[in-house]
Amino acid sequence: MELPHISASLGVVHPICIARGSNAEVWDEAGKRYIDFIGGIGVLNLGHCHPAVVEAVKGQVETLMHSAFNAVPHRGYLDVAEALSRFVPLSFDVTCMLTNSGAEAMENALKVVRAATGRQAVLAFDDAFHGRTLAALNLNGKVKPYKSRLGALPGSVYHLPFPSPDNDISAEHALAAIERVFEVEVPADEVACVVVEPIQGEGGFRLLCPHFAKALRALCDEHGIVLICDEIQSGFGRTGKRFGFSHLGIEPDMLLMGKSMAAGLPLAALVGRAELMGAPPKGGLGGTYSGNPAACAAALTVMELMGEAQLAAWGSAQETAIVAAHEQWQARFPMVGALTGVGAMRGIVFEDTASATGAEHLAALLSAAREEGALLMPSGRRRNVLRLLPPLTMEPEVLVEGLGKIERALATLTV
Repeated sequence: MELPHISASLGVVHPICIARGSNAEVWDEAGKRYIDFIGGIGVLNLGHCHPAVVEAVKGQVETLMHSAFNAVPHRGYLDVAEALSRFVPLSFDVTCMLTNSGAEAMENALKVVRAATGRQAVLAFDDAFHGRTLAALNLNGKVKPYKSRLGALPGSVYHLPFPSPDNDISAEHALAAIERVFEVEVPADEVACVVVEPIQGEGGFRLLCPHFAKALRALCDEHGIVLICDEIQSGFGRTGKRFGFSHLGIEPDMLLMGKSMAAGLPLAALVGRAELMGAPPKGGLGGTYSGNPAACAAALTVMELMGEAQLAAWGSAQETAIVAAHEQWQARFPMVGALTGVGAMRGIVFEDTASATGAEHLAALLSAAREEGALLMPSGRRRNVLRLLPPLTMEPEVLVEGLGKIERALATLTV
């Protein structure tokens, strides 16, 4: 597929151009059908063109397409803020700011914590991904391709090992690393915040160790450090719960969300304690398109559809099917390694064999699966972890069909 007018710096995983989509199915411009396990990289938890969302957006664009909220407020932004105060499972009152993207939410979160704490240093984690804008880049726990050739990046950021049941890093090891940072790199009273994904996305769908999460919460309380959970990919039902931090038994001070928040329209948010969110001066937060009325209409519908019972049912059905398929694949195919993640947010590690590295096996699978009619996405520092992000609303028979396509593609790989 030729991309003559597109920057060569944009990487494209699949050289096709899709023309339309319905729930978990898409069709390219030639009319070929695919089952979508990418979901816009976690944006389409309710599938392509969910009818209720489409109707809400149609109704909104016929009434009001835009108003810059910080110039003239509009009802959609106000309603989303109220809905979020009910939807986000935190025990304290929250206030919010709407943004266009997860990276923009991350940038504004850094502004908020600097204003609130008077500190600048940030702790982040190896293999993390928090965005592609300049300050967010420095939080990412991976150099290539995000930080290459950029030189010094803004802010004082210190990276820590990410402890997880899905890797060999223990809570004790990670806590010792924090103590080392405080003793060697920066004192605790100069650290503004810790930014962590409850379930890493780009890092390979790894669940944060719950024991470490509780210890981290206590450490932040002890030193007056703001705990930020980045749920841009794991939020809005991906794990079977509204947000992934609910699996850890903790509450963050600030929560970042995006991706599936508006079912495909650009909308994200930072939500946090009122005293934090009000720290920047009046006018210190804002954005021309942030909280666009059409995106707000979509988000309100998303939150109406994502009841706890429905999310649990969707997540359980997908988890059961994926776990069963993985067990069969691991028994048949030597390159298929461990299953990572939780709920419907699942990754599959591809191991090195005599013929190829795990990353090479996964790259071959992506191509073979596309030929079979399934679209897949890699993740992990070595790009050797298959991440599965099909719509939660995927029909059971389509999920079975899609997993069958992946299995047939696996059978074509050289051991």
